[in-house]
Amino acid sequence: MNMQDWSQNVASIIDYAEHIFPDVEVVTRELSGKITKSNYKNISIRARKLASALEKHGIKKEQCVGSLGLNTFRNMEMFYGISGMGAIMHTINFRLHPEQVVYLINHAENKLVFLEPVFAPLLEAIQDKCPTVDKYVFALC
Repeated sequence: MNMQDWSQNVASIIDYAEHIFPDVEVVTRELSGKITKSNYKNISIRARKLASALEKHGIKKEQCVGSLGLNTFRNMEMFYGISGMGAIMHTINFRLHPEQVVYLINHAENKLVFLEPVFAPLLEAIQDKCPTVDKYVFALC
Protein backbone atom coordinates (compact mmCIF):
# COMPACT_ATOMS: atom_id res chain seq x y z
CA MET A 1 0.00 0.00 0.00
CA ASN A 2 1.24 3.49 -0.74
CA MET A 3 0.12 6.95 0.31
CA GLN A 4 -1.93 7.41 -2.87
CA ASP A 5 -4.20 4.53 -1.84
CA TRP A 6 -5.41 6.53 1.17
CA SER A 7 -7.84 9.36 1.54
CA GLN A 8 -5.92 12.58 1.00
CA ASN A 9 -6.49 14.58 4.17
CA VAL A 10 -4.34 15.70 7.09
CA ALA A 11 -5.52 12.95 9.44
CA SER A 12 -4.54 10.28 6.91
CA ILE A 13 -0.95 11.57 6.78
CA ILE A 14 -0.26 10.90 10.46
CA ASP A 15 -2.33 7.68 10.36
CA TYR A 16 -0.14 6.46 7.51
CA ALA A 17 3.04 7.37 9.39
CA GLU A 18 1.72 5.62 12.51
CA HIS A 19 0.99 2.39 10.65
CA ILE A 20 3.99 2.29 8.30
CA PHE A 21 6.67 3.98 10.45
CA PRO A 22 5.38 3.66 14.05
CA ASP A 23 8.78 3.59 15.73
CA VAL A 24 10.60 6.16 13.59
CA GLU A 25 12.03 8.71 15.97
CA VAL A 26 10.88 12.34 15.92
CA VAL A 27 13.30 14.67 17.70
CA THR A 28 12.59 18.28 18.70
CA ARG A 29 14.46 20.84 20.77
CA GLU A 30 12.77 23.07 23.33
CA LEU A 31 13.62 26.75 23.69
CA SER A 32 15.51 25.77 26.86
CA GLY A 33 17.65 23.41 24.79
CA LYS A 34 15.97 20.26 26.12
CA ILE A 35 15.78 17.49 23.53
CA THR A 36 12.47 15.61 23.31
CA LYS A 37 12.18 12.30 21.49
CA SER A 38 8.96 10.68 20.37
CA ASN A 39 7.79 8.58 17.44
CA TYR A 40 5.01 8.69 14.87
CA LYS A 41 2.83 6.23 16.81
CA ASN A 42 2.85 8.38 19.96
CA ILE A 43 2.36 11.61 18.02
CA SER A 44 -0.63 10.10 16.22
CA ILE A 45 -2.17 8.86 19.47
CA ARG A 46 -1.72 12.25 21.18
CA ALA A 47 -3.10 14.09 18.12
CA ARG A 48 -6.27 11.97 18.23
CA LYS A 49 -6.61 12.58 21.98
CA LEU A 50 -6.27 16.32 21.36
CA ALA A 51 -8.92 16.22 18.63
CA SER A 52 -11.28 14.40 20.98
CA ALA A 53 -10.64 16.90 23.79
CA LEU A 54 -11.23 19.83 21.45
CA GLU A 55 -14.55 18.35 20.34
CA LYS A 56 -15.57 17.87 23.98
CA HIS A 57 -14.77 21.56 24.59
CA GLY A 58 -17.03 22.63 21.74
CA ILE A 59 -14.55 23.18 18.92
CA LYS A 60 -16.25 22.38 15.62
CA LYS A 61 -15.10 21.78 12.07
CA GLU A 62 -13.93 24.92 10.30
CA GLN A 63 -13.49 26.88 13.55
CA CYS A 64 -10.10 28.50 14.10
CA VAL A 65 -7.82 27.35 16.88
CA GLY A 66 -4.82 29.59 17.44
CA SER A 67 -1.31 28.41 18.16
CA LEU A 68 1.16 30.81 19.69
CA GLY A 69 4.05 28.45 20.02
CA LEU A 70 7.38 27.13 18.98
CA ASN A 71 8.26 24.42 16.49
CA THR A 72 8.23 21.49 18.92
CA PHE A 73 6.56 18.09 19.16
CA ARG A 74 3.57 19.81 20.81
CA ASN A 75 3.12 21.99 17.74
CA MET A 76 3.27 18.90 15.51
CA GLU A 77 0.63 17.15 17.62
CA MET A 78 -1.55 20.27 17.51
CA PHE A 79 -1.22 20.46 13.72
CA TYR A 80 -2.40 16.89 13.23
CA GLY A 81 -5.02 17.00 15.99
CA ILE A 82 -6.61 20.32 15.04
CA SER A 83 -6.42 19.91 11.26
CA GLY A 84 -7.28 16.22 11.47
CA MET A 85 -10.62 16.96 13.14
CA GLY A 86 -11.48 19.50 10.45
CA ALA A 87 -10.77 22.65 12.42
CA ILE A 88 -8.28 25.26 11.26
CA MET A 89 -4.91 25.59 12.98
CA HIS A 90 -4.10 29.27 12.94
CA THR A 91 -0.40 29.72 13.62
CA ILE A 92 0.26 33.13 15.13
CA ASN A 93 3.64 34.78 14.68
CA PHE A 94 4.87 35.63 18.16
CA ARG A 95 7.45 38.04 16.71
CA LEU A 96 4.72 40.52 15.78
CA HIS A 97 3.78 43.56 17.84
CA PRO A 98 1.07 42.69 20.43
CA GLU A 99 -1.52 44.82 18.60
CA GLN A 100 -0.86 42.84 15.41
CA VAL A 101 -1.32 39.59 17.35
CA VAL A 102 -4.64 40.94 18.66
CA TYR A 103 -5.72 41.80 15.11
CA LEU A 104 -4.83 38.32 13.82
CA ILE A 105 -6.65 36.52 16.63
CA ASN A 106 -9.78 38.65 16.24
CA HIS A 107 -9.75 38.53 12.44
CA ALA A 108 -9.47 34.73 12.46
CA GLU A 109 -12.11 34.55 15.21
CA ASN A 110 -10.04 32.04 17.18
CA LYS A 111 -12.20 30.24 19.73
CA LEU A 112 -9.25 28.76 21.58
CA VAL A 113 -5.55 29.65 21.61
CA PHE A 114 -2.75 27.30 22.62
CA LEU A 115 0.43 28.97 23.80
CA GLU A 116 3.81 28.12 25.25
CA PRO A 117 4.44 29.34 28.83
CA VAL A 118 7.16 31.67 27.56
CA PHE A 119 4.38 33.76 25.97
CA ALA A 120 2.46 34.33 29.23
CA PRO A 121 3.46 38.04 29.33
CA LEU A 122 2.08 38.50 25.82
CA LEU A 123 -1.16 36.77 26.86
CA GLU A 124 -1.51 39.09 29.86
CA ALA A 125 -1.15 42.09 27.55
CA ILE A 126 -3.71 40.99 24.95
CA GLN A 127 -6.33 38.69 26.46
CA ASP A 128 -8.84 41.44 27.25
CA LYS A 129 -8.67 42.62 23.63
CA CYS A 130 -9.60 39.25 22.10
CA PRO A 131 -13.35 38.73 22.65
CA THR A 132 -13.66 35.75 20.30
CA VAL A 133 -11.35 33.59 22.41
CA ASP A 134 -13.20 31.42 24.93
CA LYS A 135 -10.13 29.63 26.28
CA TYR A 136 -6.37 29.99 26.44
CA VAL A 137 -4.50 26.73 26.98
CA PHE A 138 -0.85 26.47 27.95
CA ALA A 139 0.88 23.74 25.96
CA LEU A 140 2.88 22.09 28.74
CA CYS A 141 3.23 18.40 28.01
